[in-house]
Amino acid sequence: MGIKFLKIDQEKYGYDVLALFQSFYPEHSWQLVFPGCREQIIKEAEEIGFFAELIFSEEENGKVSVSFFDEPGSPEEKGETKVYPGGLGADFKEGFGNWLYDTLAERTGRTLPWGTLNGVRPTKLAYQRIISGESDEAIREYYLKERRTSREKADLAIEIAKRESKILGDLHLEDGYSLYIGIPFCPTTCLYCSFTSYPIARFKKEVDLYLDALIKELKYVSVMMAGKKLDTVYIGGGTPTTLEPDQLERLLGIVEEHFDLSGLFEYTVEAGRADSITEDKLKVLKAHGITRISINPQTFNQETLDFIGRKATVAQLLEVWPMARSLGFDNINMDIILGLPGEGREQVEKTMEKVMELKPDSLTVHSLAIKRASRLAQWIIQNGKETLKSSDDVMEIAASGARQLGLVPYYLYRQKNMSGNLENVGFSKPDKYGIYNILIMEEVQSIVAVGAGTVSKRVFYEDGRIEKLERCENVKEVPMYCEKIEDMLDRKRVLFYSNDMRV
Repeated sequence: MGIKFLKIDQEKYGYDVLALFQSFYPEHSWQLVFPGCREQIIKEAEEIGFFAELIFSEEENGKVSVSFFDEPGSPEEKGETKVYPGGLGADFKEGFGNWLYDTLAERTGRTLPWGTLNGVRPTKLAYQRIISGESDEAIREYYLKERRTSREKADLAIEIAKRESKILGDLHLEDGYSLYIGIPFCPTTCLYCSFTSYPIARFKKEVDLYLDALIKELKYVSVMMAGKKLDTVYIGGGTPTTLEPDQLERLLGIVEEHFDLSGLFEYTVEAGRADSITEDKLKVLKAHGITRISINPQTFNQETLDFIGRKATVAQLLEVWPMARSLGFDNINMDIILGLPGEGREQVEKTMEKVMELKPDSLTVHSLAIKRASRLAQWIIQNGKETLKSSDDVMEIAASGARQLGLVPYYLYRQKNMSGNLENVGFSKPDKYGIYNILIMEEVQSIVAVGAGTVSKRVFYEDGRIEKLERCENVKEVPMYCEKIEDMLDRKRVLFYSNDMRV
């Protein structure tokens, strides 16, 4: 336990190297030290001592050496030094990554379920190979040999990617788009959260001003994307149901008025927290044709909810769930999080018992991700990472429950600093998939995002193949978003117009 310093002489390789050390030694907090680093960090590292040092030499075809300092870590006394046998050629990144993985696996006596895959989209590799016609066996071999994943994770990635390719087959990937609408307000901010969200009680007076700006952006987008096929609409946050019924009515009415929704494959609203849901709000959603909602407990252990500051209670969720069903919502997603503080096998089993009683149409199982911007990061510094218990064993409890409900895995993603080096998996009934979730992961369709803190993404196609992706961001702060709304429109104009022609 405690902080460990990793010294590297070329910052550009730092992220990938640090990610592997973090994964193999998850009980520690890590700090990268490189030339140009803040003097305070360098001084602290030299006083405590480095855990390891990587030196990239431009001589001898780019020799790379990794030295491990004898514990507890003397700045002067190096222990074992290993030298990467390859060079800094075109295949360096993958080759060196595998070599460093093997070195750390040998040193620690452990392996990682996702091997060297530290990116957020491990299924994207399988998806691309499937649509290119590669066989399952060839893709599996790639994951096992070139990415060092376990066979179980390779098979999971292939299963999900095959399902995704079928789901996306009917969409207008090249000549269509999806719309994301961000509502950055929540009843309270949970311990683990780092999303753009503001406590609704403090920002209540700003909500209508925010909606004014949001509607202006929506109207602009409707003109900008005229002629393009709109496949999905996703209203997220934050918690969209922090809006009052009349505010929801106003927002959804504008969407109906300015966008052609006749061919939508999916229209989702993240109801999210039970303490923000009322019967009147659900009636508004139903009246405006919302096809999919989320009601998210995260856990069914009240002590955990109290600790993480999620004021929505188990009792409230058990009240609003049947209410939503009675109003005709037949596609309800539920989110749970594995690895929350104080939760282990017993608590996850209790949560899954309740999940199976309620029978959601889809279930998203998150492995806790420790975000720097969250209050959880500070809590871990004080209490240690070993207090977070997430493992393949615990994930299997959730996956087994999902299978018993007839749900199949349909999308997957990973995040930095995930507890147990695991993943987030979406399970669903075969006809209740969250299509937008797949699109955001596989990056095969342009997504126009409106609202504070949102990110639009344009996918450029050339001869039926993806050529490149470009993004533009909206500012996060609500007052700044409202004040600078014209700038947000300009950013979209630059991204979605080319040579004065909308594409």
